[in-house]
Amino acid sequence: MVNLRYLVVIWLIVVLCCNDNNTVLAIADSSNDQDSGIQLLSRAARGFADGGDDDLSEFVGLSILNMKQILDASPKVPCYFSFGDSMVDNGNNNNLETLSKANYPPYGVDFPGGVATGRFTNNRNIADFVAQHLGFRNFVPPYATAKGLDILSGVNYGSGSAGIRDETGAVVGDRLSFNRQLTNHAKTVSRLALIFARQKSLKKHLSKCLYTVVFGSNDYLNNYFVPQYYPTSTIYTPEQYADALIQQYSQQLQTLHKLGARKVVLFGLAQLGCTLHEIIAYNSSGCIGSINDAVELFNNRLKPLVDDLNARFPDAKFIYLNSTSIQSGDSSSVGFQVYDKPCCQVDPAIGQCIEGSTPCSDRAKYMNFDNFHPTENVYGAYVNRSFHSVLPTDAYPMDISNLLRS
Repeated sequence: MVNLRYLVVIWLIVVLCCNDNNTVLAIADSSNDQDSGIQLLSRAARGFADGGDDDLSEFVGLSILNMKQILDASPKVPCYFSFGDSMVDNGNNNNLETLSKANYPPYGVDFPGGVATGRFTNNRNIADFVAQHLGFRNFVPPYATAKGLDILSGVNYGSGSAGIRDETGAVVGDRLSFNRQLTNHAKTVSRLALIFARQKSLKKHLSKCLYTVVFGSNDYLNNYFVPQYYPTSTIYTPEQYADALIQQYSQQLQTLHKLGARKVVLFGLAQLGCTLHEIIAYNSSGCIGSINDAVELFNNRLKPLVDDLNARFPDAKFIYLNSTSIQSGDSSSVGFQVYDKPCCQVDPAIGQCIEGSTPCSDRAKYMNFDNFHPTENVYGAYVNRSFHSVLPTDAYPMDISNLLRS
């Protein structure tokens, strides 16, 4: 005979997963607490665990996850967590006091409904393309608005102007540095613990997730190479600065591992000296060699960093994506024709689109949406090659598709 308690739990799970939490929130306490539904199931799960029914306790968490995966069409991983800067930010900066935000048109001009969600491009960014490659039906929600069971599928912590160093990006306002994003992730893990009453089940869940980390660009463009605002270039030589960044980065990634990450992707930096903003700032006709040289010092240290982390944590796999290699080749072969100007009208002071301005109509031909950020087609091509490397130098020791199979 079917255990009545299982039937009750199944009913709660179906209500939670199929009614966007509204029914359960009403049942729980008629409040606006976004976690009430989770807490209701959590109390049931912990009650079963305290009563010695560990199997039923674990059944609660795993059943919620399985039901959600069915509704999400069975992605390749149970969840995806994105950390980084404006290359992945999908709305976390919207309500911060900062110039680094993109919740106004023409950003998002090609997003469903033409909505400016906070993505620094015309449509999808790196995190969005990664989520789609993983098979998620919906984009991973920003931490700022993630509610209830949303966190089961992952969270996007990205924040425009953020960096490895806490002070990076302060000149444009508030932002969520990597340290602050890790703090937010710790809170997410605590919320997930309410669903997975047994630590073992939570640990297993997190170990199957994919984690991407996109940091470092702002530590150069919004720190080291703006000496009028930051003293780092007078304190460190380029070699010393790269070492300092990698040392801090290593500690942060070890914290991420402590929080359960086992499949981690580190994105290397592009040739930042070739961004339109820097070329204009230096009144140059081409890329700024001093910036690219400094960035290369950082990139060259990422491969040894991955080796060190993999040796330190045999239960995990860290990989490095070589952005310089991935972005090599003839870009015109994939349809890009305009390289030297942005698609939108730009405010030269901050390098971002002027609010309400009209963007170019042939966006598929443009590489740059504003003076810092690419168009979505650039992101799409980049992520495609991140999953399926073309050259041996694209990824180390493997690309994302092989990481998922490992």
